Amino acid sequence: MALKNVSNDEAPKMLEDIICSSEFSRGIQNQLICFSTINVLLSITSILGNGLILIALRKESSMHRSSKLLFRSLAIADFCVGVLAEPLIVTAYFSMLSGRWDVCRYSNFAIMVAGYILCSVSISTMTAISVDRLLALSCGLRYRQIVTTRRICVQITVSWVLPVVAVILYFVNYLITLWYAYIGIPLTLAVSLFCYMRIFSLLRRTQAQVQNDENRSRCHQTLPLNIARYKKMVSTTLFVQIALIICYLPYGIVEAFNAQSGLNTSVFLARESTVALVFLNSSLNPILYYWRMREVKLAVKNIVRSCFCLSD
Repeated sequence: MALKNVSNDEAPKMLEDIICSSEFSRGIQNQLICFSTINVLLSITSILGNGLILIALRKESSMHRSSKLLFRSLAIADFCVGVLAEPLIVTAYFSMLSGRWDVCRYSNFAIMVAGYILCSVSISTMTAISVDRLLALSCGLRYRQIVTTRRICVQITVSWVLPVVAVILYFVNYLITLWYAYIGIPLTLAVSLFCYMRIFSLLRRTQAQVQNDENRSRCHQTLPLNIARYKKMVSTTLFVQIALIICYLPYGIVEAFNAQSGLNTSVFLARESTVALVFLNSSLNPILYYWRMREVKLAVKNIVRSCFCLSD
């Protein structure tokens, strides 16, 4: 949500009310064309990449169903960025270039809604994945009893419904929507940080126990292999988490600066650059899955091969 800094008794001034004017857009036409081109390319890569990942996850059978559902939810959010958010922002840029201010206002408001929901889903899903990985290590054989498909489906539903409700509540009291983001984002990131710190602590302890247990030959042969596979999955999710933070953090910094100083042309251009970086995350995630997850990589290769065979 992009709001201009206001007093407690003032209604917020929306981004579209500021930028959708000839005075504001004058002199930045080249930059708007550049942003449009970048977002068109990101939209294509996000749709193709996440579309392939969704098909690959459907075919992949070795991953636990709960983990697969969480990655599907994240891929769907990234796919929706390519289908909804990026076409909307390109529409907003072209409406600013052509002077269609009504289209500019509607498209910018739609971007705000779509971006708020999809970014919230991505962040909360990454937190759920980190919790899932911690439970897989700490619960052992009880993991499949605790982390059931039904509970994961409930969690995914909540992660999609809550930001939608927060957006609806904006029309009742915009502060609810703002504080949902201000509290929710740091809280979920803190939970993820705790989970990964706990995971690495438990891994060190588990590996030490395996090395000291020389008499249990069966455990000594099988457990390291399981640990190696688990560490591979944890490193993959950690890569995705770090990529999300790197892509989202500049936007948060610019928005904080905007809230303090107010929006001008320079801040707007900096903001749109960081928005493109946020959207880039949706194109990076499929690359990380392909690079780090062997089963997904093989499934994607088979899908691409079958497509070429069909085209021939």
